[in-house]
Amino acid sequence: MRKEERFRKVIEYFRREQPFPETELRYKEPYELIVAVILSAQCTDKRVNAITPVFFSRFPDPASLASASVEEVYEVIKSCSYPNNKSRHLVGMARVLTEEFNGVVPPDTGLLQKLPGIGRKGANVIASVVYNMPALAVDTHVHRVAARIGLTANAKTPLATEKQLVKHIPRELISKAHHWLILHGRYVCKARKPLCGDCGIRDYCRYYGKKK
Repeated sequence: MRKEERFRKVIEYFRREQPFPETELRYKEPYELIVAVILSAQCTDKRVNAITPVFFSRFPDPASLASASVEEVYEVIKSCSYPNNKSRHLVGMARVLTEEFNGVVPPDTGLLQKLPGIGRKGANVIASVVYNMPALAVDTHVHRVAARIGLTANAKTPLATEKQLVKHIPRELISKAHHWLILHGRYVCKARKPLCGDCGIRDYCRYYGKKK
């Protein structure tokens, strides 16, 4: 199957079956999503969603977080992975957000990466989820699933995966494609034991095609 046809079939399936995909991180406003994104690095969304209600009751806005100590933040998030680094990032992020952006989350991915704890992937998540920008965040699920299905080839880095994907995904669907691939990797195309029998795109999948 040609790559263009595979992309078309996969996109058609997801548009039909998941027309409104959403992040599983719980948030109410952009500031809360930034916090959740920082916490989610090498941590499950389930764990993050267990931490954030208490976190936001203590630090409901960028100003309150900016005035907090790293030690205070650590006590709230210590059940998360890498709490020491994330505590520093969260306080630093809030200070930059208040001092340089007046507490307003910018839509530009380059500006978002000025926030401590926010790299390219995180900036793409925020820009696409909050502002519906055509930014595709590539995490381990997206990187792995795209290669397994056959949407990418020889993409050694997340950036290489991102570039290959956006080349073939219509601009207006890029923000959705991030969620499609993440959720597919999380619940169907699992790393160690993909559920090919339950997969709606197996007929278009390079991995499944080799198994038959």
